[in-house]
Amino acid sequence: MPLKLERCTIRDWRADDAASLAKNANNRKIWLGLRDLFPHPYTINDANEFLQRAMSAQPATSFCIDIGGAAVGGIGIRIGEDVHCHRAELGYWLSEDFWGHGITSEAVPAFTDYCFANFDLHRIYAEPYANNPASARVLEKSGFVLEGRLRKNVVKDGQVLDSLLYAKTK
Repeated sequence: MPLKLERCTIRDWRADDAASLAKNANNRKIWLGLRDLFPHPYTINDANEFLQRAMSAQPATSFCIDIGGAAVGGIGIRIGEDVHCHRAELGYWLSEDFWGHGITSEAVPAFTDYCFANFDLHRIYAEPYANNPASARVLEKSGFVLEGRLRKNVVKDGQVLDSLLYAKTK
């Protein structure tokens, strides 16, 4: 890593990303689209704890979306275990300031290609909430196929939501 793209760079996280990460991640609209493991509010302590974990992980599976030297988002995979060791779940987020500019639509396919080339994976999947059509569209534009709707699959912010299962195979 890094992957230099037209609109952004995907790179390793750095300790000096903490302030930018905390600033850009501290947004309820971002939190509503992510798992509850992603804190809200997102503090500088949350940023430092995340960066410590991300920078020490081997292999590295979580990366920074960088625009102009600032950490404005994140993208990563969680590799499965046991019989699922050749699949990974994709996750990503981007600062609201950059929504609608094609950044995630550029980052997701490039990162997916990187993961297939650098990890022994046969499948990468994502489960956006059904109330997040923008994320579903990013996945579709990136070559992911809708495999199904997982009814009443999650509880987020007190609401029972469906998830959509998207996948891309090698």
